Amino acid sequence: MTTRLRHELTYDAPADAVAAMLADPAFREEVCDFQGVVRKTVVIEPVGEGMHVTIDQWQRTAGVPSFAQRFVGEETNIVQREIWSTPLLGDISVSIPGKPADMTGTARIDEADGVTTETVDLTIKVGIPLVGGKIEDLVSGLLLTAYQAENKVGRDYLAR
Repeated sequence: MTTRLRHELTYDAPADAVAAMLADPAFREEVCDFQGVVRKTVVIEPVGEGMHVTIDQWQRTAGVPSFAQRFVGEETNIVQREIWSTPLLGDISVSIPGKPADMTGTARIDEADGVTTETVDLTIKVGIPLVGGKIEDLVSGLLLTAYQAENKVGRDYLAR
């Protein structure tokens, strides 16, 4: 079983400004801080006309339902990797090291009439019998909350 998450982040800024924001380690760290991440490492490396992004973060899991608590523990490590082949198109993979969870997909940036939309499209798979689907739904909700936080921080960042 898999769960799909598709979310649009909109910005009142040109696409090149949004791409530059996503390439700024300070922005990525600010997003982590806004989410209350316990520990983080952000690495962004230019590659050709694109970039490779790795965000290795630890988050508290207080409030996670009991059926998932054994799966995630008191804190969980989340590693997000992005490979942007161009400033406007990237592949995303999110993993929880040591856990049977896999999230993969794409990010695409489009501009129309001065508004830029970053569309994130992910497939979430958790390989645990009986509760995998419930955990996929939980992870989807957590990722949606994370992207909403990124959008809020991004709007503030671009308004400066």
